[in-house]
Amino acid sequence: MKTKARDILKYLISALLAALMLFISFRGVEWADFVSGLRSCRWAYVALSMVVGVLAFWLRALRWRQLMLPLDSSLSRMTAFNAVNIGYLANFVFPRIGEFVRCGVISSNSRKAGYEKVLGTVVLERSWDMVSMLLLLAVLLLARWNKFGDFFVNQIWVPASSRLDFSLWWLVAALAIGFAAAGFLVWRFRDRNRFCGKLCSVIAGVFQGFATCARMDRKWMFLLYTALIWASYWLMAAATMWAVPELDSLTLVDALFLSLAGSLGWIVPVPGGIGAFHFVVSLALSSIYLLPMSQGIVFATLSHESQAVTMILFGGMSMIYEAFRRRKDVK
Repeated sequence: MKTKARDILKYLISALLAALMLFISFRGVEWADFVSGLRSCRWAYVALSMVVGVLAFWLRALRWRQLMLPLDSSLSRMTAFNAVNIGYLANFVFPRIGEFVRCGVISSNSRKAGYEKVLGTVVLERSWDMVSMLLLLAVLLLARWNKFGDFFVNQIWVPASSRLDFSLWWLVAALAIGFAAAGFLVWRFRDRNRFCGKLCSVIAGVFQGFATCARMDRKWMFLLYTALIWASYWLMAAATMWAVPELDSLTLVDALFLSLAGSLGWIVPVPGGIGAFHFVVSLALSSIYLLPMSQGIVFATLSHESQAVTMILFGGMSMIYEAFRRRKDVK
């Protein structure tokens, strides 16, 4: 009961944060201009962005399957694809829970790939995504610092770092020491306490899944899938940018920047990136390109909502597919 109440509280806080960011994003928008901007959009490009989004889902499933093959070589591409889609759908219910949900989809379809090991592959995949994003961001900033550097320094880094005052660093240090001490105690009493033993087995399973990278065949395929995934994100941003007539002067380099800025919005722990994505992207467009908020929010809304519709649609279809497949297996 306490766990359920805590989960509800976490969701409410997350939903309130999303609502606050949506309010801030739309606060200075002239609704007549916003509606006019939507009407003038080239919807064929929005449809193209959605199609490329589905391609990105498929590529992500193929890359994740590449990591899981050492655990279970019989794992199908369709199962991995359904797991990715259902995970995206779950993130609209509760932020970041989708990573755990998709592990459950895989482990329920495999006798060899245990939940903890599959979770380890997700940790590895997400870590690689973070590294890839930071590398792309670093290259972009080095190449176009005069254009994009000010946004990340003054709009992202300075506001975030200003909140990390001296007392908060002491809190971070205390938490780090506390986690280290807890980890030592769990390991020390793993043979004497059932909870500690179970926790150690879970952690060991995660590390085994993480270690699949070393046993993965054709590692170059993993790198290729990663490059294609980020190219898809780039094309999605470009297609949405082409959909807005007011952004015709922007280039593919600008599309890459908007794609990376949007990725920062998806990281914020709110359901489905709602609010956070709109805030970061519209802020980027108004800060760098000096566009009115109504134009920036049109792009942000088209970009986020087209992705959200695609995630919800394919997540729902994957859930139906998995439900019928399980029913067929039972029969």
